[in-house]
Amino acid sequence: MLGDFTYHNPCRVHFGPNAVEKLADELSEYGDNVVLIYGGGSIKRSGLYDQVMGMLKAAGKNVVEDGGVMSNPTADKLREGARIAREADADLLLAVGGGSVIDYAKGVSVSAHCDEDPWDKYYFRMERPDNEIIPVGSILTMSGTGSEMNGGSVITNPELGLKIGHVFGPEAIPKFSIINPELTFTVPDYQMRAGIFDAFNHIQEQYFSGQDDNTSDYVSEALMKNLVKAARIAVADPRDYEARSDISWISTWALNTFVGKGKASDWEVHMIGQAIGAVTDATHGMTLSAVAPAYYRRIMPYGMGKFVRFATEVWGVRPEGKTDEQVAREGLAAMEAWMDEIGVVRHVRDLGLEPDQYDDVVKATFLLDGGYKKLSPEDVREILVESE
Repeated sequence: MLGDFTYHNPCRVHFGPNAVEKLADELSEYGDNVVLIYGGGSIKRSGLYDQVMGMLKAAGKNVVEDGGVMSNPTADKLREGARIAREADADLLLAVGGGSVIDYAKGVSVSAHCDEDPWDKYYFRMERPDNEIIPVGSILTMSGTGSEMNGGSVITNPELGLKIGHVFGPEAIPKFSIINPELTFTVPDYQMRAGIFDAFNHIQEQYFSGQDDNTSDYVSEALMKNLVKAARIAVADPRDYEARSDISWISTWALNTFVGKGKASDWEVHMIGQAIGAVTDATHGMTLSAVAPAYYRRIMPYGMGKFVRFATEVWGVRPEGKTDEQVAREGLAAMEAWMDEIGVVRHVRDLGLEPDQYDDVVKATFLLDGGYKKLSPEDVREILVESE
């Protein structure tokens, strides 16, 4: 393990079919005013809304609702949510939904008592909060983002054509998260598949950096292998509890910063994917699956050793009689075959992205250090062309 690091995650996780029952205990630790944050009508159709609202009322909470959180929460919605939470004098923000809802709740938590425009302060200037932060709790309904156990908050500004994530510190991480894998059964099939690849790519982005014998990489390989297996089962039978529970737990650990410790981490696939999302409003996990193979083929020569390891350890490629490049390419081909098997988007055109929008994506893509090769704007364009 290279370098110095500190690992601290204050989130208490309740996991399993009866996990929602733990909400009553958690509510006792907070004041009377709760803002209930959710997306569309799915939690009402599933009955979860009534269950949660009943528990809030039984705990004597004053509840203000902030619904209608979209799949790519906008800066305007963030400003609206900050106003709602401030006027409610919220003691707790309870986010019920998937990653977008939880991301949004964390953004609201740092913005409600901010004296400046939250987009400018947190997503443009990337400053740390210096004001009161409202605690967040979450009830997860869709696996993939890992937002339930990290400080990340991704917000889109359609007017500027930007989608930006700010990873806040432990102060913004949910204080508790409730994960009942059965709740993910209600997620549409397309969203389930997108979440699977989102989680897989979270692990990849931390795995494909550095060449040292890093403990985090061994953990990452185990998580990826388990996710590959569970995804195949879940796609064939979306109500297989064991598979869906594995996907839920892997998704949480893929991005709670644990497997990134001692790593530089390479988040460039996410930067391209988020830029595509800003231009098209496409589903996040599918923006990643559309460009990841082309990106990894491009950087493979600069991190050949790790790509060979990825092929042999995750995909079971036999190296005998083959060059390193042949092994590495066979590993990426196996990954692409699995992606086709689980039915994720493989072409940017299927996201609604047209060639005349490539300039907008290139312009909106942040170019980061940390990977085996830092991209140029022309590299990004060529990845989009290769991913057509």
